Amino acid sequence: MLETKKVKKAPSASNDIQVVGARVHNLKNVNALFPRNQFIVVTGVSGSGKSSLTIDTLFAEGQRRYAESLSSYARQFMSRMGKPDVDYIKGLCPAIAIEQKVVTRTPRSTVGSMTEIYDYLRVFYARVGKTISPISGQEVKKQDVQDVLDFIQKGKAGDKMVIIVPFKQQAKRDIQEELNILLQKGFARIYLRAGGASVNDKKAKSAESTSTILRIEDALAMTKAEITKLVKAHDVYVLIDRVVVKDFDEDDIHRISDSIGTAFYEGEGLLWVEQNDTILKTFNNKFTLDGIEFDEPSPNLFSFNNPYGACPTCEGYSQVLGIDENLVIPNPNLSVYDGGVAPWKGEKLVWWKDQFVKEAGKLGFPIHQPINKLTKTQETQLWKGIGKALGIDAFFEDVKAHLYKVQFRVMLSRYRGRTNCSDCEGYRVRKEALYVKIGGKHIGELCAMPVRDLQIWFTDLKLSAHDTQVAKRLLIELEQRIQTLMDVGLGYLTLSRLANSLSGGESQRIQLTRCLGSNLTNSLYILDEPSIGLHSRDTERLIKVLQNLRDLGNTVVVVEHDEQIMRHADYIIDMGPLAAHQGGEIVAAGNAVALIKDKNSLTGKYLSGVLSIPIPDKTRVPKHFIKIEGAYLHNLKTIDVQFPLHSLCVVSGVSGSGKTTLVKQVLYNALLKAKQLPTEIVGGYNAISGDLHLIDQIEMVDQNPIGKSSRSNPVTYIKAYDAIRDLYSKQALSKIRGFLPKHFSFNVDGGRCDTCKGEGEQLVEMQFLADVHLTCEDCNGKRFKEAVLEVQYKGKNIYEVLEMSVDEAIAFFSEEKNIVFAISPLQEVGLGYVKLGQSSSTLSGGEAQRVKLASFLGKGKASNKMLFIFDEPTTGLHFHDIHKLLKAFNALIEQGHSLIVVEHNTDVIKVADWVIDMGPEAGVDGGTVVYAGIPKGLSKCKASQTGKYLD
Repeated sequence: MLETKKVKKAPSASNDIQVVGARVHNLKNVNALFPRNQFIVVTGVSGSGKSSLTIDTLFAEGQRRYAESLSSYARQFMSRMGKPDVDYIKGLCPAIAIEQKVVTRTPRSTVGSMTEIYDYLRVFYARVGKTISPISGQEVKKQDVQDVLDFIQKGKAGDKMVIIVPFKQQAKRDIQEELNILLQKGFARIYLRAGGASVNDKKAKSAESTSTILRIEDALAMTKAEITKLVKAHDVYVLIDRVVVKDFDEDDIHRISDSIGTAFYEGEGLLWVEQNDTILKTFNNKFTLDGIEFDEPSPNLFSFNNPYGACPTCEGYSQVLGIDENLVIPNPNLSVYDGGVAPWKGEKLVWWKDQFVKEAGKLGFPIHQPINKLTKTQETQLWKGIGKALGIDAFFEDVKAHLYKVQFRVMLSRYRGRTNCSDCEGYRVRKEALYVKIGGKHIGELCAMPVRDLQIWFTDLKLSAHDTQVAKRLLIELEQRIQTLMDVGLGYLTLSRLANSLSGGESQRIQLTRCLGSNLTNSLYILDEPSIGLHSRDTERLIKVLQNLRDLGNTVVVVEHDEQIMRHADYIIDMGPLAAHQGGEIVAAGNAVALIKDKNSLTGKYLSGVLSIPIPDKTRVPKHFIKIEGAYLHNLKTIDVQFPLHSLCVVSGVSGSGKTTLVKQVLYNALLKAKQLPTEIVGGYNAISGDLHLIDQIEMVDQNPIGKSSRSNPVTYIKAYDAIRDLYSKQALSKIRGFLPKHFSFNVDGGRCDTCKGEGEQLVEMQFLADVHLTCEDCNGKRFKEAVLEVQYKGKNIYEVLEMSVDEAIAFFSEEKNIVFAISPLQEVGLGYVKLGQSSSTLSGGEAQRVKLASFLGKGKASNKMLFIFDEPTTGLHFHDIHKLLKAFNALIEQGHSLIVVEHNTDVIKVADWVIDMGPEAGVDGGTVVYAGIPKGLSKCKASQTGKYLD
């Protein structure tokens, strides 16, 4: 049991969350205490049982208890979790887990919709937005009863006001029929103005009255010819009410208001007020101006997920299948004259370039100016044409006219792709929604701003007193959520950024923003490494956010290895002592000071400096480089960067500074193209040069799962299982029974259980209950047929070998050097705790990445020289594991390979041979190389945000 005296504020055991007898996965009957309303960090080496205790025990039980309180109908819509293997959990409150997962794959979901900022913006624009006519630029207003009443009350005492509406005659009725209908409705008089009198807001004064009031009964007494003559000579109106201006009492106000309402109804939104027989004022309660009827702003008008608000052309996706601008103009640093328009090349097609240069040049178009420096108007001229000069659109219209020829079909397919919708300009909503503006900007323009610019815009926004009162609550919610995005280091994102393009770390921090916005209290928040993808500077902001979540009255449990976060925690639980069967225990608990004093805590030894990741005495001096010239993709500022070969090169910088763009999108794709390999992204740079002949293969080692099949596992991925199957097929009993290596595989028929197909279990869907994984009755979960399991080596059958951890297997197969050689790379990359047969679906992103690394280490000094690109390989790693990882990196370099690593971890940056630091800030303020050279020089670079944290 933990000693609660080590916590900053001694918790009351009766009030805290107590876990008793947890046995999930490798937990060894663990008893744990989580102080309520505190900021708690659970740390320990990879595989020590951190996630088993937090996610698989605490969260699973919290979710299960909540689900049990709901009806069976409601439960079928929830993610289903079984009861964790634990004696009991006391004091548990509602649990919310925020994991490192991209929570949505739909192309409709954006940062704005995930954080709910866009929902508040929709209401903000619906309540405060002003609709501006695209023709006159005037505000569109809808007049109501109060507007008419105000006009009447502003008149001078004694002024005569007449409220009238146009007299309308249906095509199939004569005048007498219409007059009879008016009489039946309760109207007694019609109003006649001299024919040709204009109906407008100007003062049409005359010396004598031009108006006549006629009783409808008198009109009906006339002959049809008399009435027809009268109507032709006058503009005819229905008289609704007559008013003499005075100091109106309450009854007068009610009567006039009723009359105005009746007039708007009878006039179908239009009425006129004549003042003293001279001034005719028009009132319209329809939302119209300049002959256009506009949609009144409502939240649905701004929703791209609603058919009413979504752009009808792209259906709210912002893109359509058309001519891809990036393919047509792959290098916008070139001018039209220098061949910036890719399809205008070749013996025949160059005519298009020549005619444009000749004709557009006469009209002052800058044909020698880089395309990315053209103004918006000039860019439109390039596409639409100018004068006699035919533009890019005309070129593709010509191509489409000749599609019966195969070469034109090939030409068109080369430049087709997803491109911005021309109707909504990529803003996703109907153009009517874009007429509504606040502070001169429509909702699409706000969503296209980086969050930090949006924050400045809201700070500078000036609203009228009325609008400020209406939007008071909305502005509070918007400003809070925007500030939280800034606090978690996501100020460089735009609200229109697609959710499925976010990294796991970014997605997790966005979920954190949503949780803070909800202002929940007395809840348990469990976060899985929220510092992933964060620079040390941004981690400080994240700590404040987590403390704010705690201060709202919540218990915040964070699975984390970051030193900064540990030192700020109220309470730390250190799992260990090692991984897998050697872990599953609580080694130490308390605050950072208590851990440092505890001799059993491996984490404490690293925090105190007793153990550390050593900085090499000598760094490799790079002799060979690859150079990217003029990288300009996204926020890159047309930079030249040199990447050293045969060394450990780390690319660092604050979140959003352009690291991933430079390495994963520009460099990786440029290398693939240079090696004539298929690539997704074309362009983004001017040229690639250098010692390309020293690289035979390029490998992107990401955190995607290592296999899609549930039977995929680490030992099969690194090709070590083949040697184990060969060994078992050579045993005496195997030879007697004619077993071949394939009989010891659970991926093909022969030796595997025919019932469960080598899975060891069968899945039974229980609808609104948790799915049940039943152990296979035929093989009892052992995956193979009984005859195969009877074959043993050193008293262990094939199933028992697959249940061993890597560390156990290396000791067990000590005499079989080929097997030890094959599986030892897993141990070298810090995966000694993983079972040989563990399903790849249960591996974390960081573990999957290290399994891939192990597969390359196992190949030894291959003749092919490879360039490895890693994106944050320290994800999920403890100090102790990082030490092992760096040894594996050095082993790859010694084999003649090259490594480029995108990383924030200062321990990795310190031991690099070469550092490229991006910055100085994020988004538009980043995209330049702040420093390039050995790590020692980075700490002296004042412009570098990274250098400040290296001392």
